Amino acid sequence: MVYEFTIVVPLYNEEENLLRLEEALNSFLTMASKQSAVLFVNDGSTDNSQQLIETICARNTHFSFLEFEKNQGLSAAIKAGFDHVETKYVGYIDADLQTSPQDFNLLLAHAHEHDLVTGIRTNRQDTPLKKLSSKIANTTRRTFTKDGIDDTGCPLKVFKTSSAKTIPMFKGTHRFFPAMIQLQKGTVLQIPVQHFPRIAGTPKFGIWNRLVGPLLDCFIFLWMKKRYINYKIKRDE
Repeated sequence: MVYEFTIVVPLYNEEENLLRLEEALNSFLTMASKQSAVLFVNDGSTDNSQQLIETICARNTHFSFLEFEKNQGLSAAIKAGFDHVETKYVGYIDADLQTSPQDFNLLLAHAHEHDLVTGIRTNRQDTPLKKLSSKIANTTRRTFTKDGIDDTGCPLKVFKTSSAKTIPMFKGTHRFFPAMIQLQKGTVLQIPVQHFPRIAGTPKFGIWNRLVGPLLDCFIFLWMKKRYINYKIKRDE
């Protein structure tokens, strides 16, 4: 079967969510606007996630997986997915189902026009502390990057794979995907998507990786932006 779109699902210790995720992804696949496949990237889980992933992939022909030897972080898991896929479009979603795979169709409708289509979480169903830290992080990032993106942390995105594969990656890059696409002279579109409370599993983010870590990463981005090589060939003889 020829696929047009691959959904990368980076995950770490999400055994409580995987069966729900399987059901939600299968529901999307039946009504996806493009022929779609799912790629789990197990970021070194220490619970029963890998066993569940293998069971899910064995009974679903559109599902496959990558397994890391040890935990490497979200950006590394997403990069592995980008490196592995061969479809025209690639997207990703968190395994916690706080965003819905059904909303991929909203993003895919614009994917042919833009290098990245990213969700904006409407009616956020998070704790007050999480919403506050996210707001501070987004404001800080916009101040540094001037990317104009309201919700870069939304874990529902669709890329042209050709653009995703050329993003310079470092730990924390996932916070700067829109800015990285813009750095390559690509275009980014924001689309409102649904948001739901986490009902199972444990959040993987704290004050450090929501506030302090992203602030330090902003300086890395500014260094990269200043030295980034971007050229166009005028003639070739």
